[in-house]
Amino acid sequence: MLSLIRTGAAILLLALPGLPLQVQAETLTGQHLFHIERSKNANIVQYDARVDSDGKLLKKKPVVAYWIRLAEQGQLQDLSWIQKTFAYGFETKLDNNREEAQLQMKADVGREITVVRAGDVYRATMLIDGALSYFEKMYIDSTLNGWLLRVHYVELYGEDVKTGEARYEKFVP
Repeated sequence: MLSLIRTGAAILLLALPGLPLQVQAETLTGQHLFHIERSKNANIVQYDARVDSDGKLLKKKPVVAYWIRLAEQGQLQDLSWIQKTFAYGFETKLDNNREEAQLQMKADVGREITVVRAGDVYRATMLIDGALSYFEKMYIDSTLNGWLLRVHYVELYGEDVKTGEARYEKFVP
């Protein structure tokens, strides 16, 4: 179910501590979409939509991802090349009117993630427990033994698009 378990999975958990703590200025202009939490530590990967003054998704990098180092002092940090390539990165397919985008995650989450305009903001949507939901958070419980990653379970959290009810799904990949 999750490619992150297989190809390059151990890289997913590496924070690569030698990298300077910095983040591109473009990251700071986004609307929060969703984030990924892991059992390894409190650090999260945040995904944001970037919009122009007309409220449309930007043509270049309409969605960005970066670390929030909560296990440290809450500083922001860019994803490394390895993390973008094998784990937390994604490809974006933007529609012609720039109000919707498909995210193809490098680590296969087994679901389509679509960024849609919902009123004045953008939200990520995906199927959670069989219902189209605003996707808010993924939690990955795993252990690393050398280079072998074992994912125990994955949890998805969101809000039903139609009813507004909380949605939750837990599965073992």
